[in-house]
Amino acid sequence: MSTATIRPGWVQRRLAPVLKAVLGCVFRLLYRVEVRGLEHYRAAGERAIVVSNHVSLMDAALLATFLPGRPSLAVVEAMRRSLWLRPWLLLVDVFHIDPTSPLAMISVVRALKRGGRCVMFPEGRISVTGALMKVYDGPAVVAARSRTPVLPVWIEGAEGSPFSLSRGAVPIRWFPRITLTIGPARRIELPRSVGGRRRRQLAGEMLYDLMTEAAFEADNRDRTLFEAILDARARYGGGRLVFEDMERKPISYDRLVLAAMVLGPRLARVAPPGGAIGVLMPNAVGTAVVFTTLQAIGRVPAMLNFTVGPTQAAQACRAADLKVVVTARRFITAAKLEALTAALAGVAEILYLEDVRASLTTRERLAGMWRAQQARAWHRRHRVAPGAPAVILFTSGSENLPKGVALSHGNLIANCRQLRVRVDFSPSDVLFNALPVFHSFGLTGGLVLPVLSGFKAFLYPSPLHYRVVPEAVYACDATMMFGTDTFLNAYGRVAHPYDFRSVRYIFSGAEKLREETRRLWADRFGVRVLEGYGATETGPVLAVNTPMFATPGAVGRLLPGIRYRLEPVDGITEGGRLLVAGPNIMLGYLKTDGSGVLEPPPDGWHDTGDIATVDDHGFVRIVGRLKRFAKVAGEMVSLGAAEALVLSLWPDQRHAVIAAADNRKGEQLVLVTEHRGAERTVLAEHAHRQGVSELLIPRTVMVVDEVPIFGTGKVDYVRVQAMVAEHRAGRRAA
Repeated sequence: MSTATIRPGWVQRRLAPVLKAVLGCVFRLLYRVEVRGLEHYRAAGERAIVVSNHVSLMDAALLATFLPGRPSLAVVEAMRRSLWLRPWLLLVDVFHIDPTSPLAMISVVRALKRGGRCVMFPEGRISVTGALMKVYDGPAVVAARSRTPVLPVWIEGAEGSPFSLSRGAVPIRWFPRITLTIGPARRIELPRSVGGRRRRQLAGEMLYDLMTEAAFEADNRDRTLFEAILDARARYGGGRLVFEDMERKPISYDRLVLAAMVLGPRLARVAPPGGAIGVLMPNAVGTAVVFTTLQAIGRVPAMLNFTVGPTQAAQACRAADLKVVVTARRFITAAKLEALTAALAGVAEILYLEDVRASLTTRERLAGMWRAQQARAWHRRHRVAPGAPAVILFTSGSENLPKGVALSHGNLIANCRQLRVRVDFSPSDVLFNALPVFHSFGLTGGLVLPVLSGFKAFLYPSPLHYRVVPEAVYACDATMMFGTDTFLNAYGRVAHPYDFRSVRYIFSGAEKLREETRRLWADRFGVRVLEGYGATETGPVLAVNTPMFATPGAVGRLLPGIRYRLEPVDGITEGGRLLVAGPNIMLGYLKTDGSGVLEPPPDGWHDTGDIATVDDHGFVRIVGRLKRFAKVAGEMVSLGAAEALVLSLWPDQRHAVIAAADNRKGEQLVLVTEHRGAERTVLAEHAHRQGVSELLIPRTVMVVDEVPIFGTGKVDYVRVQAMVAEHRAGRRAA
């Protein structure tokens, strides 16, 4: 027999309800067990496959105790003989599976068709990371063949108990709070045209998505960002270090909250509740303190980009209606930003942290220590709604003037949660972040994600220090990095092969990851660069390649909770315009008139402006930006594809392709390049060898000393366009 249902005797069945009631009381007393979503369990019907994550030795006991009725538990022979598991088997019908038998799957399908609920652990083992590990496709295939709905159950908290195997990855406590969240039942329906290995793969992907969506929905409480920080402090311990910078004075949760409680009353005086306060600061511990303080007092930090000119910075202040900008004299002097602050002083008051710190009295410091002991209660007096703005960011303005983007507390928390259920971050990780926190990638990924997830972030002030960054990564033993293609390529070229010895994950975003950069890191450092995709308006992450699912050339699969649609665009045959909706989508744009009025996305759908495709496995590929297309001789031509052609010929320099007016063909492509020997004839020969359409060959080549970029590494196409216009005007005048 490949499978067998082993039922206990009459006496054991009589004792089971009593034992279940007693164990329920014990679990609730020790672990404060909470069960959510029982209505989904009842609505699933009498026949269902219950799938659960596997984080501890208690999991089977928890499910047997708290799931209604008497479900069947699928176990292998080794588990059935386990002394630890044997007492809990009195509460369930044991469904013995022989994985060595080729007929096992057929037997399971037949048994399920007869009715009943069967509990399975698709991971096949207890997680050692605390997060979801490899999900086997067996339960999904069984569900598809037997037409049985799948009911996800997410166990949270047990990974932090002494019965967990994830020691070192999750803080261990004797009696952590445990929740069991039951999600809605779903059927796994596979296309009939798909068979064999691909069919199993699709089934496994669908099951994985179902479980990660259940994990995401398991913690959908409404709370502010500061409340989420306090929850993380309670979970990971107040003494855990969360931020460090080049001063090498790391700060813990307790010190972060204490600093917020001391500084909070002072900053609360300069703006009304819910009002915005400008933050002009670099990647540093002090910035994390200011950001946390503003969250604690219910004010909205507006993260100002100090790499733009004074005019754009002043426009950002007007758009967000900023009356006060917080900064530090030391930073202004070191970064030579006197002209910028002079421009900002014309529209807002400049508040220097050194002055605030020097004027704090002993009484204020003691009062702050008292408030830190009851931070949650004190925060309630300043609390705003979770749906209110938590931060104001500004788009890069790479193609037009920057816009203010308001993200809510729920947006930021949801985006971090979406990432955490897909990637196995753990408190033992150290993130190195050199991306500026005025950029959404640097803020959410480098500041908010670490403090909510319990791992330390090393904040470095500039991504442009190509030779220093690798040394800093080596010195702080970083296990993860965030970066853009431009920066990662530069680091990889100058770094010592041992500088990234401790790094296990590198996530790339903000611009397309070149194949050359991917190969450089794989060949020289043995690290896989995982490309992601997003926008300031989406928190920012929409999709990301993960260790579980990664495809070179794609930007990953959409995160849980995100819906999408592709709208056709005239003249473009590959892909469609990508629109997205979900819990991480912004509240809206700030009007530039300074009124503070938000323009929300229509019906909650954000138009990314990107042309994308989504394949059968859910991988998103970005064809190009809609604004980054030109109409040449009646054909739509991707400027991104033209840049990729140039990069394939001259990969060591930076290039930008823009569209300019053309009297004969409507528009023409203009190449702005740093390659000294760039000639159109050489590029045309390369295009012909590659079999590329002649429409992708720029008609004009313009060599410059440096292609302008933002502090985030993105090409500043507005300045490039201005350079080309000036060049063409000069030629006409000559």
